[in-house]
Amino acid sequence: MNIQDHLSRVHEYFSPKVIGEVNDVYVKVAKIKGEDIPWHNHTNEDEAFFILHGELLFEEEGKEPFTMKQGDFYVVKKGVNHRVSSEEECQIMLIENKSTAHTGEVESQVTRSIEEQLK
Repeated sequence: MNIQDHLSRVHEYFSPKVIGEVNDVYVKVAKIKGEDIPWHNHTNEDEAFFILHGELLFEEEGKEPFTMKQGDFYVVKKGVNHRVSSEEECQIMLIENKSTAHTGEVESQVTRSIEEQLK
C-alpha cells in the first residue's frame, strides 16, 4: 500500500479516509488546512496522530499549544479536549478505534460519519 496514493484521493480538508484496519482500529489519512476543527474529545478512546508531511498546530486543554512536524507522533488520551489546525496543507495519519466519532460529541460543518470515512 502506498500512503501517498491514498492521500491523492483525499480532496477535502478535515475529511479522514480509512485506508486500513487492524483488529478494532482504523488507520486513516487526512489533509488539514485552516482552523475548522472544533474543540472536542473522545470520551472512551485515545487517538493517535502521525505527521506525514507539513506542520500541525496541536492544542490540548490545559497545555501549551505545540507544533508537530513531519515524522512526529502524538497520542491524545481519552476525554482530553483538543483541536488541530494548520496554516499550510498538512498530511496526517490517524489511528483510532472503529467506534471513534470524528469530532466527538461536537457536530460541525467538517464532521464526517464513519460511513463517509469509509468511502
